[in-house]
Amino acid sequence: MRTLALLALILASAWATEKRYDGYKVVQVKAKDVPSFQTLAKLYDEQSSIYDFWTEPRSLEEPIDIMVPPAYTETFERLLQTHNLEHRIKIADVQSAIEISRKDQALPTVVQEPRSRSGSLRYKLNWTEYHDYTTIVLFLAELAQNYPDIVTLITIGKTHENREMYMVKISNSQTSNATKNAILVDGGIHAREWIAPAFNTWLIHELVENYAAHPQYLDNLDWYILPVMNPDGYVYSFADDRLWRKNRNPVNGPCVGIDLNRNFGFHWNEGGSAGNGCDDTYHGPAAFSEDESANARDAILLVAERTKVYLSYHSYSQVWLTPWGYTVDLPEDYPLLFDLAQNAVNNLTAVYGTQYSVGSTTGLLYVASGGSIDWIKGDAGIPYAYTVELRDTGDYGFLLPADQIIPNNLEMWEAVKVVADYTMTIAN
Repeated sequence: MRTLALLALILASAWATEKRYDGYKVVQVKAKDVPSFQTLAKLYDEQSSIYDFWTEPRSLEEPIDIMVPPAYTETFERLLQTHNLEHRIKIADVQSAIEISRKDQALPTVVQEPRSRSGSLRYKLNWTEYHDYTTIVLFLAELAQNYPDIVTLITIGKTHENREMYMVKISNSQTSNATKNAILVDGGIHAREWIAPAFNTWLIHELVENYAAHPQYLDNLDWYILPVMNPDGYVYSFADDRLWRKNRNPVNGPCVGIDLNRNFGFHWNEGGSAGNGCDDTYHGPAAFSEDESANARDAILLVAERTKVYLSYHSYSQVWLTPWGYTVDLPEDYPLLFDLAQNAVNNLTAVYGTQYSVGSTTGLLYVASGGSIDWIKGDAGIPYAYTVELRDTGDYGFLLPADQIIPNNLEMWEAVKVVADYTMTIAN
C-alpha cells in the first residue's frame, strides 16, 4: 500500500508540472469551396506552430480538426466568419479532456520490479490502461525470457536521450529457415498516439502467448515489431505534455523536436513537411538526422530482403494508407496494395462495424514527404507498405479512452490475419 501511495504521489507531482491546455479548444472545420479550403491549407502551412492541426487539410469532403489556443480564439473565430466556414466545437476544453483521460493512464512502473518464484519478471502490462515505456520494456523482457524459442529482444540503438530502442523478433525457431517471409510492424513514431503502442504490445502478446490458437503465423512467418519508435517523445507525453508529437532533440534553437515521420530519406523535404523547427511537422536538418530514424533504418535494412509487408500504426482517422506520400502519383503495383488493404479492412469492419477508408497517402490525406512508408517501399524494397491510422474519427482524437483499446485491437487483429495469410503465399 505504501508503494502505491508513493507512486500516486509521484504521478500527482508530475501532473502538477506538465504543460496545461486550459482554454484550448478542438474545432472541426469544413471548407465549402476551393477558396475556403485554400485558406485552411495556408493556415496549416504558415501557422501550424500556433494552431495544432490534429488532422491536416485533405479535401473539400473531409473535415479538419484544429486545436486553437485561447490567445488566438478571437482571431480564429474571425477567420471562420470571414470565410463562412462550417464548424463545430468537438472538445470545449482540452485540459478537462486530458484530466478525464488520466483514469486511463496506469501508474508508472518502479524499475526494481519484484520477481516471481521462478525468477521471471511479473509484468503488469494490460490493455485496459495505457502504460509507460518502462512497463512496456519489462513486458518485452519477460516474454523474451519466458519464450526463448519464439521471442528475441533486439537492441537497435539509443535514442537522443540515451534510451534503448527495441525490436522484437517473433518466430518459431523449430521451423526457422532463410526463406520464410516476414512482416514488419512499428508504431508510436508520434508520441501522443498512445493507441499504436497499445496495439503493438497486444499483437506481440497474441502472437506469442496465444501461439497454439494460430501456430501457422509463427511456423510460416517471421515477425519484426518495433513497438515504440519514439521512446523519448512517448515518455515525455506521459510526464510533461500529453499532446507532444515529435522526438526530443533540441536541434531547433528555442524549439525542441523533429517529426520522425518526415525524417526518412526517400524524397525527403519535397513537400508536406516544415522547415520551421517549432512546427510539429519539422523535417529536421537532413534525412535520417535523428538517432531514432537512423536506428530504425539500419535495423530494417538487415531484414528487408525477406520482409514482404510493412504496417506502421498511427492515430487517428481510421484510414489504411498506401504510398506515395511525396507525390500524387501511385505506385505501379497500387491495385495489389489496394486489394490486400481492402480485404483486410473488410474483415476488420465485420467485427464491430468500424469503417476504414483505403487509399494512397496523398489521395486520402495530404502530401507528406519523408515518411517511413515511402522509404520502406522506395528504398528498402518492401513491396506491401502501409500506414494504418487507428481509432477514432475525432470524437476523442489522441485522447482515445482506454475502454476502446481492446475493441480496437480485436478488430485490427482480424485485418492482420488477412495480411498474414496473404504474406505466406507471396513467392520469394
